[in-house]
Amino acid sequence: MNVSENSIEVNEITRNFGDFTAVDHLSFNVKKGEIFGFLGANGAGKTTAIRMLCGLLMPTSGTANVVGYDILTQNKEIKRHIGYMSQKFSLYEDLTVMENMELFGTIYGMKRKDLKLRMLNIIARLQMRDYAHTKVSALPLGRRQKLAFATAILHNPQVIFLDEPTSGVDPLVRREFWNMIYETAAQGVSILVTTHYMDEAEYCNRLCIMVNGQIKIIGNPTDLKRETNSESMEEVFHKTVNQHAR
Repeated sequence: MNVSENSIEVNEITRNFGDFTAVDHLSFNVKKGEIFGFLGANGAGKTTAIRMLCGLLMPTSGTANVVGYDILTQNKEIKRHIGYMSQKFSLYEDLTVMENMELFGTIYGMKRKDLKLRMLNIIARLQMRDYAHTKVSALPLGRRQKLAFATAILHNPQVIFLDEPTSGVDPLVRREFWNMIYETAAQGVSILVTTHYMDEAEYCNRLCIMVNGQIKIIGNPTDLKRETNSESMEEVFHKTVNQHAR
């Protein structure tokens, strides 16, 4: 595959914490505009893998590049070209909706004129004009999660990392959130998302299932169901986990 087709290229990255191997020789690519899913139980290594690719954690061994930058030597450049939304919610709850976006836009180094226009567009898109000057702590969880995603794409990054972004929200909000993901990917942005919801696995263009820090199966949902003779991704997941359980 031509390198230019990929936004993320990972080759044998490993992360040890003492004697414990959290991520064990991961290798995969993510194409431009692709929604790539990490599916796995808690403790499978999904978050550790994302933190390495975001330049927040150094691998013990292996190599990877994100939008052409080496995670070992160019992590500062990576951070300028990606968006990141953590599972523990990444906004400041004591600031208003507009204040949060202004703060993050400034951190991203956006020009004031561009930032103001972008903020107004996001407020309109999220139908949050009535909440613009409301503190984030007072927003319903679903609106907070959508705002966190919108803030992660404020600076038009080439890659977005979403770590269990819909955890705790109801199914309707999850579906609305995924509509935002589809719209963003359609603009050529690569999205790597971790989830433990089996229905969300169906929304990914491709995904991998991680067990004990390793990728055990990888492909698009339709192919994975066919290869494992399964009716659903939940069945694929359970078969994979049971087969490779320690």
